[in-house]
Parts: sequence; structure tokens; C-alpha cells
Amino acid sequence: MRYITGGIALGAALALGSLAGAGTTATASPSPIPAAQTQSLYAPSALVLTIGQGDSAATAGVQRAVTLTCTPKPAGTHPNTRGACAQLRLSDGDFDKLVKIKDGTMCTREWNPSTVTAEGVWEGRRVSFEHTFANPCEMKAGKGTVFEF
Repeated sequence: MRYITGGIALGAALALGSLAGAGTTATASPSPIPAAQTQSLYAPSALVLTIGQGDSAATAGVQRAVTLTCTPKPAGTHPNTRGACAQLRLSDGDFDKLVKIKDGTMCTREWNPSTVTAEGVWEGRRVSFEHTFANPCEMKAGKGTVFEF
């Protein structure tokens, strides 16, 4: 009898201990916030930039591609994320302003086209941009920091 009584007392002590531990654990840990409810303070800016050989995005073979995210801080696979984001901010996301060939640039008149593209979102606005340079000289003169990769 003595052992049965001791066994019952031990079982009751373990049960009460586990209930007390469960009560403190449940009240001490806050419930996690689902990812869908979290919001950013910044409008999204995430782009995929490409450079291809050809006269249009539809027919050009992609030679290089990088990602660029500018908010909340510059990131991505672009080699100069800070410079590219700064150039985009200065142009207010207008890619046509970024691919202007500098005045006084002298290039041959050969036709060896390269096409640059930008797809994604810039400050909450959907972006789908394409520009074709006539040859590598024009591309070098007009691609700016954004397409320098």
C-alpha cells in the first residue's frame, strides 16, 4: 500500500506541475502576426533588368540579368545598387531619361543592336520598359548606371 500511495502522490504532483508550467507558457508568449497582415512603410520598388543581343525584347537573347530593389534600402544582384537606385530616383523612375546618349558622342553607324529591359514595380507603379541601342558604342554611351552590369 505504501508504494501505491506514494505513486499516486507522485503522479498528482507531476500533473499539477505540468498544468502550472503550461499556464505560464501560454500567457507569456505572444501570438505571432501572420505575414499577410504586416505592411511596409514604403511603396514597393523591385525590378528585373536585362541586357540582350537583338533588336527587340521578344527576339533578343538575354545575355545578362540582375535584380534591383530600392526600398527600404538598395539591394539585389545589381553590382551598384546604391548608384542605380539614386539614378532612378533622380529621374523619378522615367527610364526614357536614363537611356539618352550623351551629346557629342561619336559612334559608327553599324547595326548590331542591343536591347535593355526593365520589368517590375517602381514606387508602387508597374514598369515595363524596353529600349534598343543601335550598337555597343551607343549602348555604352547611353545605358547609365542602371544598366551598367
